[in-house]
Amino acid sequence: MITRRHILSAIAGAAVLPSRTLANVAPPRSEIREDLAKRFTDVGTAGTFVGYKVDDYLVIASDTDRSGQAKSPASTFKIPNSVIALETGVVGDPDKDIFKWDGVTRSIEAWNRDHTLRSAIAVSAVPVYQEIARRIGAERMQKYLDLLEYGNRDIGGGIDQFWLTGNLRIDPIQQVDFVDRLRRGALPVSKRSQELVRDILPVTKSGDSIIRAKSGLLGAEVGKPTLGWLVGWAEKGNASTVFALNLDVREPRHIADRMNLAQACLADIGAI
Repeated sequence: MITRRHILSAIAGAAVLPSRTLANVAPPRSEIREDLAKRFTDVGTAGTFVGYKVDDYLVIASDTDRSGQAKSPASTFKIPNSVIALETGVVGDPDKDIFKWDGVTRSIEAWNRDHTLRSAIAVSAVPVYQEIARRIGAERMQKYLDLLEYGNRDIGGGIDQFWLTGNLRIDPIQQVDFVDRLRRGALPVSKRSQELVRDILPVTKSGDSIIRAKSGLLGAEVGKPTLGWLVGWAEKGNASTVFALNLDVREPRHIADRMNLAQACLADIGAI
């Protein structure tokens, strides 16, 4: 059976990442847009943007190289971590289960208090999600990363570090694939877990559109950010566009540029 996921992979293989060997599926339309790449150079950094216009079966990428380079997911891993937490029962209710602050004062003030799953994902509270990962445990975490086919599925480097300083890697095409399956409720887990995670994702309004997305900042927990992510989807009327963006954080302003650039790129392709 050919699904949208297979088609997305075929586009990636045929148009964005020619070196990959993928299923022999006739690819739909795809584009490389140099104007999207210029968005990153104009703000003094390097990065990539991949957008999947769902109704058009169209993938638009800023480049053919970085769009397929696997990097640490940083806090974008809070999306699958939330799915797994709910699916395993580590979290029963994202609004009622409380994770007590451990009393350690950290540089990000919003982390220094008790959290629910919803409030923790809103402020990207790394300590809360590290505790969640410890409660899930290595055996179940590996099982679900395999089941979800998330990135390279490698949890080496410590159960509470593998997505930060450990071995887990994922590329923008894979991010789009995973997020699109979550958006459609097509992950091989319960509908409830997927519905709840979709509901707790941070929302940004842009004109008459909304963007549901999770940021990631590699090195944020030690105050030395080097790589920024933003992954999610935009909704404009009945149309959806799934996207993934990452960039090198060369200056502090590049942290805010994640959302600014995402909105600019989404506007450029008519997604918002």
